[in-house]
Amino acid sequence: MTNGTILHSLHPLGQLDKFRKDPLLFLESQATKNDERVQFRFANRTVHLLLNPALIKEVLVTQSKSFQKSNQFKELSLLIGEGLVTSECPLHTKQRKIMQPYFTPRHIQKYVSEMIGSATGTMEGWETGTLRDISKDMMQVTLAVITKTMFNMNDHEAHEKVGVHLEKILEMATKRIRSFLKPPVSWPLRELKQYKASIEELKRVVEEIIQHREILSEEKEDLLHALLHSRDDEGNHMKRDQLIDEVMTIFVAGHETTANLLSWFFYALENNEHVKELVYEEVDRVVGKEELCSEHLPNLPYTRQALEETLRLYPPVWMFGRTSVRDVKIGDHFIKKGENVLISPYIMHRNPKYFQDPLSFDPDRFYKTRKESIPPYAYFPFGGGSRVCIGNHFALQEALVIAALYVQRFNFTLSSDHRVECHPLITLRPKGGMFMNVERKVDK
Repeated sequence: MTNGTILHSLHPLGQLDKFRKDPLLFLESQATKNDERVQFRFANRTVHLLLNPALIKEVLVTQSKSFQKSNQFKELSLLIGEGLVTSECPLHTKQRKIMQPYFTPRHIQKYVSEMIGSATGTMEGWETGTLRDISKDMMQVTLAVITKTMFNMNDHEAHEKVGVHLEKILEMATKRIRSFLKPPVSWPLRELKQYKASIEELKRVVEEIIQHREILSEEKEDLLHALLHSRDDEGNHMKRDQLIDEVMTIFVAGHETTANLLSWFFYALENNEHVKELVYEEVDRVVGKEELCSEHLPNLPYTRQALEETLRLYPPVWMFGRTSVRDVKIGDHFIKKGENVLISPYIMHRNPKYFQDPLSFDPDRFYKTRKESIPPYAYFPFGGGSRVCIGNHFALQEALVIAALYVQRFNFTLSSDHRVECHPLITLRPKGGMFMNVERKVDK
């Protein structure tokens, strides 16, 4: 194979129509054409799909200053403004410095008891012996966790307040990102009115959270406290709009991705009986009938490996992009100013060059000695470089807590008449939900 393939198309939209019809299938087909890079056109945009870990590292790390978030990603700005996900330097660096201390492994250990309490609270009302949409349940539990740990609020109704709205927002945002011609959001179209109304409702919920904290006399040193009490170099408080953007970012991104990870985790167990037996055996042996606590977690290595393997096959952030801000050379490839780079963890994680039998679910890939053999940026479910997901350690800790709690208490069986498909919105969701029969295993 050569080190780069250029695909030409006479269609005015280039390859965009094929991508919109089935993004994952399109990317999989392109990945077979070259080992390093495939170049194609989306309408008037030149796009480079990177397929080599070294090239991906150049874009995300060594030459990151030559790239910024892609313009398509800016569609999220209507929802999360200039929050940590969408902002560029120097604002991004400034805001990340404020938040970083609350996402270090040491600080995350302080959240474990709150994670356990929030997750336990959401499962107490479960009716077992019934068919449940596990993807909705996981959204509810992760939202309860993020609300408690980051904002010190107990709100088990939070999912009902945001779930429907978030669903509409993600669908519409994905549609607009993939569109060549999209009407301004100010146009009086019904779907745009609903889009804006859902965003406004989410912002209203966030404003309520902030106001609730402001009237409390008791202080808690969590992320919201840090944002409310931060000062810039001139001693000024963070502007209200920026505060809302940052809270919205953590509020939305902080539960959406972990919920999807957990949904796919339970799905993967149902399709891999041997792995399921090992996970259940480990949790039963380590936790048994005791109340889960932080001391149990280091003794659940196989369950954690199963979560990491889930992130390999079903990375919540399945694709992201960068736009070059100057002419740049990565490897042997020239990328002109304004051209787009696509990076897909979903594609890289399934590359047989870096993962033997890549479609099989094998948690042992992430056993310590085998994990070390995976090349950097062949596996990168949380991105990389200076913009690596700030919540990566938090998400894995939270997922391990929730997985252990639910495995300890319940048995899950995938509904026989429910076909599960990947739904590549902004995050990788199960299309139409994840329906499972749930039976209580332990009477707690």
